[in-house]
Amino acid sequence: MHLKRFWMKSILKRTGSIAASIPGDEWQIDKILLSALGLGLEQTMTYVYNTNPSFETFEDWVINTAGFPPASKIDRFNRLITGGNVSNGPVPNVLTEKELDFFEANGYLVVENVVPKTDCDKAIDVICNYIGIKRDDPETWQSDHAARQGIMVQLFQDNILEKNRQSTRLRQVFEQLYNRTDLWVTTDRVGVNPPETGNWKFPGPHLHWDVSLQLPIPFKLQGLLYLADTAENQGAFTLVPGFQHRIAGWLARLPAGADPRSENLEALGSKPIAANAGDFIVWLQALPHGSRPNTAAKPRFVQYITYEPADVNAAAIWK
Repeated sequence: MHLKRFWMKSILKRTGSIAASIPGDEWQIDKILLSALGLGLEQTMTYVYNTNPSFETFEDWVINTAGFPPASKIDRFNRLITGGNVSNGPVPNVLTEKELDFFEANGYLVVENVVPKTDCDKAIDVICNYIGIKRDDPETWQSDHAARQGIMVQLFQDNILEKNRQSTRLRQVFEQLYNRTDLWVTTDRVGVNPPETGNWKFPGPHLHWDVSLQLPIPFKLQGLLYLADTAENQGAFTLVPGFQHRIAGWLARLPAGADPRSENLEALGSKPIAANAGDFIVWLQALPHGSRPNTAAKPRFVQYITYEPADVNAAAIWK
């Protein structure tokens, strides 16, 4: 259910033949649909916009790209569409009081060893093979590939990437922080942030938000998995700790007409997060976050993973 509607909306949006409010009103359920199908949002929209497929061709692409979804997942999504019962069982208790207090104060948390290092190494091998680089050969690290967009790599489907997404402990972290279990894991991309050279400089993303700054900002989590040990100077993931408690006052103090996204967000107190292979960083979307130049001797490898509920409330306007 909803797949044909999503396809039709995408085709109409491609030609500007649909009211902007209609895709917006259903944005979250569209994302959950793609999550249920094991598809990346950007890869799906790129395919539709570039090929203008018939519905039958689109269905074939879905299956050829991500395989046929399990019947249990189809049933769960269809019950979501029809308003049926979607299980929301007991919330796990995997985080300590100390960790929860840290998250409340700082808006982020580093959870150690959510994925075995052997699986992280396998994921790195998949990434390297996909974009044609060698983990131990610096001469290859900045090579061009159509799937590379800055430090992002448009790679979504692989058995080891899916295994990492399905880590029980990782899922339970999201369930405990959301205090609910009816969550959906997104099919997100991976990233490689190589060391800067004379010919290659860090392209971003610098500190930013992926959410409207219309207040109040909804409670929503984002996350990434370090696939290799990452030092602070190794292009580490960076954020502004505790900014969820300061953002309303900071926005109110900006001069009239100022664009908050164009302010010097580093000056807010950014912090690079060092962690080891298999460690997972989860943070609130209210925190400015991004990466930084890699001045170390090795690339940073990450996999972006997020679990989210189907009923996250999006802001009415983008600010």
